[in-house]
Amino acid sequence: MTNSHEPRPEPAQGPSPTTVQRASDAAPSARDIAGDVVARVLARAGTARAEGSTQHSSHDGDQLDLAERSALRRVANLSTELEDVTEVEYRQLRLERVVLVGLWARDATDAEVSLRELAALAETAGSQVLDGLLQRRQTPDPGTYLGSGKAAELAAVVASTGADTVIVDGDLAPSQRRALEDIIKVKVVDRTALILDIFAQHAKSREGKAQVELAQLEYLLPRLRGWGESMSRQAGGQVGGAGAGMGSRGPGETKIELDRRRIRNRMAKLRREIAAMAPSRETKRSSRKRNAIPSVAIAGYTNAGKSSLLNALTGAGVLVENALFATLDPTVRRTKTPDGRVYTLADTVGFVRSLPHQLVEAFRSTLEEVADSDLLLHVVDASHPDPEGQIAAVRHVLEGIPGALDVPEVIVLNKADLADPDTIARLRSRERTTLVVSAHTGEGITELLDLISGALPHPGVTVDLIVPYSRGDLVNRVHLEGEIDHLEHVGEGTLLRGRVDDELAAELAAVAVRG
Repeated sequence: MTNSHEPRPEPAQGPSPTTVQRASDAAPSARDIAGDVVARVLARAGTARAEGSTQHSSHDGDQLDLAERSALRRVANLSTELEDVTEVEYRQLRLERVVLVGLWARDATDAEVSLRELAALAETAGSQVLDGLLQRRQTPDPGTYLGSGKAAELAAVVASTGADTVIVDGDLAPSQRRALEDIIKVKVVDRTALILDIFAQHAKSREGKAQVELAQLEYLLPRLRGWGESMSRQAGGQVGGAGAGMGSRGPGETKIELDRRRIRNRMAKLRREIAAMAPSRETKRSSRKRNAIPSVAIAGYTNAGKSSLLNALTGAGVLVENALFATLDPTVRRTKTPDGRVYTLADTVGFVRSLPHQLVEAFRSTLEEVADSDLLLHVVDASHPDPEGQIAAVRHVLEGIPGALDVPEVIVLNKADLADPDTIARLRSRERTTLVVSAHTGEGITELLDLISGALPHPGVTVDLIVPYSRGDLVNRVHLEGEIDHLEHVGEGTLLRGRVDDELAAELAAVAVRG
């Protein structure tokens, strides 16, 4: 025991209050950093539409689809969400006035990029971003994703802003969504549901709509939520009405089980429909292969400028919009290299971080265009804050498509007119084959066309023969599919010297004029 009369040791010299204040000023708290991140995100209100209206170039054509797309924008108190195929009260997405929620595990910069992208996704869906909340924690809370204290703080933010929806920058388990809704008293949507909603708005083709609906139902199935006693009612084979007594009791099915069965039946039907559409797409691919037409696929992160690049290369006039997932239905256009060879250029759906696996599976038939191509143009937005993260996200999706990573890849650094030169230099030093372009100004397009011409496979059989004038169709095929070094019209027919594929060479040899 210490004697109370003994002199106490002097306390260790610590920092003065002024020093503590200075240290605090030098190292802001996690709450301060999170607040600054949210403020910056709200100031720009997302990356996709931050710069105002879409800037079109002379390559984009009349953009006739743009008016139709604009007409589909959400308006107050209306929803473009398709009606649920079930009778369960699974509240339709009506993204109007939203609050964003994210977690910050390691780097606040990564959290800011992700939250800014979430704001852009929300705006693309037609909503108004009112506020945001960013929490620093290593892993999501298993109960409410945020933890009870932060969930209560979120409830206060929602109440003060008048928001009707909370969008979480991550995937929520069904139990987490229910628990969070019970606390904040408004609808909660996770990142996957938001992306699915955008796809539902933008899909136009029959195949695209079926793919999106299948993905939505796969997401919905484990998340059905019943309300009140009606969802737990059971009935046997003879239901006589409320309180009917004998004949009304039995194992039966609860209403929510019945709706699950109906969803599974609908999913099975959609899979059959999508499978039935596959032969048509495969027939088109086979036709291109049979005619020895090389193919180039354009892939990349959403809003990287893939459609703008397609228009610049081919004048296709496909829809260009400064929004995420503006293009869902693949566009294939036939064009020519500078030396006259015909090839096809395919614009595919854009990718995004944490692209829902349901969508990857549903759009697998579309994404196979990449694996079947001779060259992959991987378009990257060089002006984005994290282009390396976009490249990694795209390659992660491509890993799930057999053969896609075996296709020769060219990194096309787009939006050079907006990008930081240091960023372009960094990317060029990290990637093997790169080209800097601007689909808007036309910078680098000529060089890209030359690169495509050099990378596409060349016909392997040399021909030197005379084709009779009666077979002008074969001469036309040589123009389209082969390479002509010399063409001359002589008395017997058309003298051809050049290179073609094996099949066409055999047809030419069979009809050639014998000297």
